[in-house]
Amino acid sequence: MTVHLLSAAYLTPGRLWSLIAALVGVIGVVVGGLAVARSRSGDTRRGAVVALTAGLLGMAGGAFVVAAAKGGPGTGYGIVGGFLALMIGLSAAALGGLALSRSRRAGRVSGEVA
Repeated sequence: MTVHLLSAAYLTPGRLWSLIAALVGVIGVVVGGLAVARSRSGDTRRGAVVALTAGLLGMAGGAFVVAAAKGGPGTGYGIVGGFLALMIGLSAAALGGLALSRSRRAGRVSGEVA
């Protein structure tokens, strides 16, 4: 079995898609973290929805890469990045959901109609 050391340096389509999915997930984590940090002010609904959406998109992209991979780690199919995108997307979705529930709770306390 021959191992080509240069093959790991190329950006294959699987690696590219997993990188994009992970980047979308990271954006969701950042926006979700900001929304949770600002949840006391009540003006976090948009950030929470963006974080939740970005998390779901990151998870979907990661799941697509993992499902389409025909080999394991190191084969160029991006399976490690796909699993990473799944975890980052899950974190973003959790932060977005937490911020969304806190913004709804803050709206009920202040008397706003949701």
